[in-house]
Order: sequence, then structure tokens, then C-alpha cells
Amino acid sequence: MPSKGSKEEPETGCQDAGGVDETQSTEQLNVSRLRSSSVEIREKGSEFLKEELHKAQKELKLKDKECERLSKVREQLEQELEELTASLFEEAHKMVREANTKQAASEKQLREARGKIDMLQAEVTALKTLVITSTPSSPNRELHPQLQSPSKAVFRKGHGRNKSTSSAMFSAASQNVTPEPVSHECKEVDSILFAEFQAWKESPTLDKSCSFLDRIYREDVGPCLDFTKQELSELVRVAVEQNTLTIEPVASQTLPVMKVSAEECGGPNGFRSQIVTKCALSGLPRTCKHRIMLGDSGNYYYISPSCRARITAVCNFFTYIRYIQQGLVRQDVELMYWEVMRLRREMSLAKLGFYPNDM
Repeated sequence: MPSKGSKEEPETGCQDAGGVDETQSTEQLNVSRLRSSSVEIREKGSEFLKEELHKAQKELKLKDKECERLSKVREQLEQELEELTASLFEEAHKMVREANTKQAASEKQLREARGKIDMLQAEVTALKTLVITSTPSSPNRELHPQLQSPSKAVFRKGHGRNKSTSSAMFSAASQNVTPEPVSHECKEVDSILFAEFQAWKESPTLDKSCSFLDRIYREDVGPCLDFTKQELSELVRVAVEQNTLTIEPVASQTLPVMKVSAEECGGPNGFRSQIVTKCALSGLPRTCKHRIMLGDSGNYYYISPSCRARITAVCNFFTYIRYIQQGLVRQDVELMYWEVMRLRREMSLAKLGFYPNDM
């Protein structure tokens, strides 16, 4: 018996060792399968990510090309818009100059017509005087040449003007009509002003600390916008600088009116009373045809034609230098300088009280 038990024990040990080896091999097989499957998954995931990255890169390139194309289109449109704006401004400026020229020619023709009217009125006055001095009892021999002696009488064919009549008309016309001086305007560039403008043109700015604008503020803008009502004048100056001032015509029926005498309106004595409005800037009773609004306040101020001319002259100047700053004026520097000088002259005339009739 003991010998049999000793024989069976080695067989059990062999069986146990075989089971362990089989289990270990199974585990190793499973691990290797897992490793191979994970490697396969990684490879497939890497290929998928590479494909997605390649697609994204293609889409990004297409979008970059589209952005570049749109940028070129935008730049082209901006350039065309700038050129169109510049051409429109030049055309508008040309139209304004032509209108001013036509207005000056019309005013000249009006003055000439008035001179002719005065001359004709003088002739009529002289003829009336000669007719009144000729009576049946004492006829005027100058008016009736047939009464003169044959030696003094002169036969004239056609229409002739009496000598005394001509002299009377000439004397009367000379008293009423004064010949207009013929003025030929000459221009010469001021070296200091031109140097200041050139320095400003290199880097145009609206900062009034530069020498160019500082001079114009002191000599033109400041005096032109210096009204009796100082507080409102300062608000008007700020609105003009910020380009937020609005001027609009008003109907005479909507004006707040006040009845004053002719003396208060600046007219001669004896004129009848007039219906006028008090100007918000000068504080004087005037015929106000326009009103201004500062920004979006909604408050309107009625202004006289003279105040409107002064504000308009300053606004025209600021509009022009803003166009220069924005690069919309493409002219020679000297031409731009003379345009600035013309606008300064308008401000100088306006602050002295000169303004067109249509104001």
C-alpha cells in the first residue's frame, strides 16, 4: 500500500504543473491578442486622424484663398469708392466755383443795369426840366430850333439830341452814376503762410496747436465766431469743430416774431415798424431766415443772415481741410493753398459784415 501511494503522488504533481502551464499560456495568448488589437486600434486611429487632418488642411487652404480673394475685392472697392468720392468732391467744388463766377457776373450785370436805369432817369428828369422851362410866351429856342435865326439853325436828318438836353443829362447822370473802378486781382504767395501750410500738409491734423491752424484760429475762426452771446458762441464753435452743427431754412410763418421800430432794426428814421425775430447770437432784432441746431440736442436757435454767413464761412473752411486730411483732394499743393486763402478771405469778409443777398 505504501508503495502504491508513493507512485500516485508524482502523477498528481505533474497534472498540477501542466494545468498551471496551460493557464499561463492562455493568459499570455490573451495578453498578446490584447496588445495586437490595441496596436491595430492605434494604427487605425492614427490613420483616421491623419485623414481628418489632411481634410482640415485642405479646407483651411481653400478658406485662405477665399479670404485673400475677398480682401482684394474689398481693397478694390475701397479704392474705387475713394476715387469716386474725390471726383465727386472736385466736381462739386468746380460747380461751386462756376456758380460763384456766374453770381459775380450777374451782380455786375445788375449794377450795370442799375447804372443805365439811373442814366435814363436822369435823362427823363432833364427832359422834363427843359419842357417845363419852355412856355408859349417864352419858348425855349434849344427845344425849338425852327425859332432860331437861319444862320444859327442847323438842319439835321433823322433823330437828333438837343445840346442843352445832352449837357443837362450828362450833368445829372454824373451826379447819380459813379464809374466803377476796374480791378485786376494779382496774387503772390506769402512765404511764411505757404511754409506753414506745407508743414501741415505733410501730416494733416485738426489739432489747433500746429502753427498753420493756430494762426487761422487766431486771425479768422476766432473773430468770425465771436458773437455777443459768448456762451452760445462757444457752443457753436465746438459744434463746428466736431461737425455736428445743422443749419436749416425756416418759413416766415413759423418764426417767433416781435414788432419793433425801424430804428431798432438799423433802418433810417421814418420807416414803418417791421415784424422781425431776435437773433440768438447777436441778441438784436433781425429778419431771421435760418435756424441752427447743435448736435442732437433738439434745441433750435434763430440766427440773422450775417451770423449765418459767418458760421457758413467757417464751416466751409473746416470741410475743405477735413477733405485734405482724408486724402480726398488730389491737387497741387499751391492750388490747395490758394483755395485755403480764398476760404480765409470769405471768413474775413463775413466777420466784417459782408454777406450775399440770398442769405
